[in-house]
Amino acid sequence: MKRLSDDSILPITLTMGEPAGIGPEITVKAWLACKEKPQPVFLVLGDPELYRKTAAALGLNVPVAEIAAPEEAAGVFSTALPVLPVALSENMVPGKVSVANAKAVLSSIDLASDLALEGRVSGVVTNPIQKSVLYAAGLNVPGHTEYLAARCGGATPVMMLSCPGLRVVPVTVHLSLKAAVAALSTASIVEQGIILARALSTDFGIEKPRIAVAALNPHAGEEGHLGREEIEIITPAIAAISSKVQTAEIRGPSPADTLFHASARERYDAVLCMYHDQALIPLKTIDFERGVNTTLGLPIVRTSPDHGTALDIAGLGKAHPASLIEAIRMAAEIAGHRASAT
Repeated sequence: MKRLSDDSILPITLTMGEPAGIGPEITVKAWLACKEKPQPVFLVLGDPELYRKTAAALGLNVPVAEIAAPEEAAGVFSTALPVLPVALSENMVPGKVSVANAKAVLSSIDLASDLALEGRVSGVVTNPIQKSVLYAAGLNVPGHTEYLAARCGGATPVMMLSCPGLRVVPVTVHLSLKAAVAALSTASIVEQGIILARALSTDFGIEKPRIAVAALNPHAGEEGHLGREEIEIITPAIAAISSKVQTAEIRGPSPADTLFHASARERYDAVLCMYHDQALIPLKTIDFERGVNTTLGLPIVRTSPDHGTALDIAGLGKAHPASLIEAIRMAAEIAGHRASAT
C-alpha cells in the first residue's frame, strides 16, 4: 500500500450508504470523534448538502469541505469533514427511502472501490445500504460483499465479524438453519479457513494464527451419537487447512457452548463457526455497540459497521457511531499491516 509519508497511510474512504438511514448521522458524529486524532483520516463519498443538513438538524458543529480528490482529505480533516461529491437525485427525507437515489448510492460504492484499487485510498468503509431499494433499482447480487467482490475481479469474499476480544467467521451466512446444515461442506470450511488464516497474518500481523473451529452439534456430536458432521465434514476440513497453512494452529471441532467465555477467548485469535447465529450471538452479546464486519480475501481493505440503516430512528439524533468508528479504525489497522508488509 502506498503512503503519503513515512508515518501516515493514505486516507480511508467512507461510502454514502442509504442517505435516508442513519449513515449521515453516524458519519458526522464519527468525524467529531476522530478529527483531533492524527489517524485515521477519512473522507466520505456523498452529497455535501446531505452532511450539512444532517449536522444542522442535529445541532452539531460539523463544517463540510468539498474536495476534488482524496489526496486533499488530510489537509482539511482537522477542521472539516472532507466530502468528495456524489450528488443525490432528489432531496433526502430521514426514514423515507427513494429509488431515485439508488444510482448515487451505487456510484459511491463504485468510486470507493475504484479509488482503493488505484491505490489512492488505503481502505473502504461502507455505510449501511437499504438493499430493497437497490434491488428495485436493478441490483442483482445479494449485497455489498458480493458487489465489491465482483468489482474486485471475482475474488472469494469471507465475512469476519469482530469486536474487542473476539473475531468470528460464519462458514454459512444468511441461510435458514436447515439450509445451513445442508450447505455445510468440507470444501467450504477449507476455503474459508485458509482465507481466514492468511488474513490473520497479512491483515492483523499475527505471525502464528490460532483458529478454533466450532462443532455443529451439541457436545461436538458425542462421537457420532448426536450427529456425524464433526466426523465426516469438519474434522477432515481441519486437517486440510492445517496441511495448507502450516503457520497456523487449527483446533477443533470444539463444542460451541465452551468457546466464548472469557478464558476460552484468550486461547485463540478467531473462531470458524458453522452458521450465522453461532457466530453472531456471542459477538453481539459481548459488545453489541462496537461490532465490525470485515471482508477478508479481497485485494482492497473493506470494513463496515455491524448494523443496518435503522430507518426507524433516522433523523432523531439517537444513532450511535461506535461501530462506524471501530470500522474506520479497523480499516486503518489492516491498511497499516498491509503497508508494512510491502
